[in-house]
Amino acid sequence: MDLDLILTNAQTLVYDPSRKFSHRIEKLDVGIKNGKIVDISPRLQGPAKQTLSLEGLHLLPGIIDSQVHFREPGLTHKEDLESGTRGALLGGVTAVFEMPNTAPSTTTKELFEDKLHRAQGRCHTHYAFFIGASTENAHLIAELERMPHCSGTKIFMGSSTGTLLVEDDETLEKILRSGKRRVIVHSEDEFRLRERKSIAVASKNVADHHVWRDVETALKSTKRLVSLARKTGRPVHVLHVTSAEEMDFLKDQKDIATVEVLPQHLTLSAPECYERLGTFAQQNPPIREKRHQERLWQAINDETVDVLGSDHAPHTREEKNREYPNSPSGMPGTQTLVPLMLNHVNQGRLSLERFVQLTTENQRKTFGIKNKGRIAIGFDADFTVVDLKKENTITNQWMASKCGWTPFDGMKIKGWPVMTLLKGQIAMRDGEILRPSTGEAVDFEV
Repeated sequence: MDLDLILTNAQTLVYDPSRKFSHRIEKLDVGIKNGKIVDISPRLQGPAKQTLSLEGLHLLPGIIDSQVHFREPGLTHKEDLESGTRGALLGGVTAVFEMPNTAPSTTTKELFEDKLHRAQGRCHTHYAFFIGASTENAHLIAELERMPHCSGTKIFMGSSTGTLLVEDDETLEKILRSGKRRVIVHSEDEFRLRERKSIAVASKNVADHHVWRDVETALKSTKRLVSLARKTGRPVHVLHVTSAEEMDFLKDQKDIATVEVLPQHLTLSAPECYERLGTFAQQNPPIREKRHQERLWQAINDETVDVLGSDHAPHTREEKNREYPNSPSGMPGTQTLVPLMLNHVNQGRLSLERFVQLTTENQRKTFGIKNKGRIAIGFDADFTVVDLKKENTITNQWMASKCGWTPFDGMKIKGWPVMTLLKGQIAMRDGEILRPSTGEAVDFEV
């Protein structure tokens, strides 16, 4: 069989279910034809149209970022599908799942299909979209979640945009009873947030953001969510968990609840981040003190955590510079996800195999992704190629996001994404996009 491409001489993160973190690292060649992985061997002889040596590099399955906010439609002054996926590809990400809190919110079949239409021919990575759950569409979720290229249903239990707020148990239960796919949830208790907002209003100091949105706000919501998940038998995915107490609770709920953490919460901590970055460190749920960060790392390595996402949520500098608490929460993150985590790998906080599991295989299992997330025969030939020895500095100038800033500006990194391949074609190499706008819609097991 004539191959289109052989990737050779790389240290390959090949799928191996017998290993603790689902992968083993081995020097293997990978053969590609018609956008699929068709052969994996210690030495492929060809024939092939092209052979690419990756000596000294690691070949990873294409990294998947399952939580991004690209602001289109309605808020495109701070991001859109083109600029957001450009940043993702430059950062070594090959697929993104975009959130529904746009303007208008993505709550109907027509609005969902509008997003797919907008994405076609403009996205630099593969893509999928979440449908937003609300009081108005709760009875339609079973139908909406089965739409092609829908990554699932998103629920906001805490303050959000427009009608995407499900604060009461009655509506939440109604949504959980409609459909069967895993539901992803922003878990903060809206009633407690309202009761305590006076703390932020009186303070006008962003250093109190994690005081207002305290641990009890998150834990109370997550306990309510898991209780209803058990009552309805509906699996849930708790997004951006920030607190030690939530992790202590969730480690015993793995049969019904999967868990996400963010690089931001693994890298930044209070009070230092607020003193240095001000409102540019503000996000929901908030960055907390060091003891919580240490517990998140423990949860990474004891396998309480299932998934790493970026929660890429950009705002302009002008918006972020408003007086707290009128300043918006959120920061860019998809472009820095891979570099930040490779730096943590080099610092010994987690293994490369664990990082890959959290961003590929576990993404595949959590969301039911077809044909992606593994280096295995028959899977799509999507790859992230990294140089673990390459040293670089994250800068605002490097960011492709329309917002033009990152909280990690000036941070020196060891470990860098140097190439991304989509369906066996080199899409990005050494910081240059070679095949723009070639992303395709992701398929799911429904």
